Amino acid sequence: MSELANLLDIARRAAAIAGEVIMPLYSAGIPVELKADRTPVTDADRRAELAMREFLLRECPSHAILGEEFGETPGDGRHRWILDPIDGTKSFIHHVPLFGTLVALELDGEPVAGVIACHAAGETAYAARGTGAFINQSPARVSETADLHDATVLMTSFKRLPERHPGAFQRLTAGAGLLRTWGDCYGYLAVAGGRADVMLDPVMNIWDVAALYPVITEAGGRLTTWDGSRSVGDSAVATNGALHDRVISLLHEQ
Repeated sequence: MSELANLLDIARRAAAIAGEVIMPLYSAGIPVELKADRTPVTDADRRAELAMREFLLRECPSHAILGEEFGETPGDGRHRWILDPIDGTKSFIHHVPLFGTLVALELDGEPVAGVIACHAAGETAYAARGTGAFINQSPARVSETADLHDATVLMTSFKRLPERHPGAFQRLTAGAGLLRTWGDCYGYLAVAGGRADVMLDPVMNIWDVAALYPVITEAGGRLTTWDGSRSVGDSAVATNGALHDRVISLLHEQ
């Protein structure tokens, strides 16, 4: 097994460990707190991240770790794990099974392996550079949809997009074949698997997006920021590739 394949296996195991923590709490229900930015957090987020950190420190003691809940632990300067224990906490607390755990590995600042583990949905998408993408054990491939009028476009929130980009929202509503909020990380799994054609988020953090890049690109798609110039940043546009330039242009039309 190559080093990168071995590290992808470690990423998958870390995500599975998070699921073992999260799912009993999902079934039982759990109190919700608000962070300073008014976003929700639960004890499941914290426990899952701590469990992943403990595992990764044991498996890869020289690697840095950045997690949403507990910040960054320095490492060798080349390898960094990026963790989002529950991407889609709002879905989690409403018992909507579109949340998941995101695990990414950066090498020299570039995400080279990623896992999207949608525990409640029973599906995990994963990929490493050069390996192709998979959902569970089956190869994953983006759709071949070439016309936006035939496309299924996803987003996490129908509130955030029109608030921040009202013109883009109106053009998407008029131009896309189908709009749905099958959002949070599940939407990116859906694009990787060819179930949807476009997934949009106007605001992202590094732990929201790092794991998505290897999965989308290894499935044959594209993932950039809204300006189309960077792969991983403060926003995300994921497509099947064929629609990418059209979507980026539509977002910025006047």
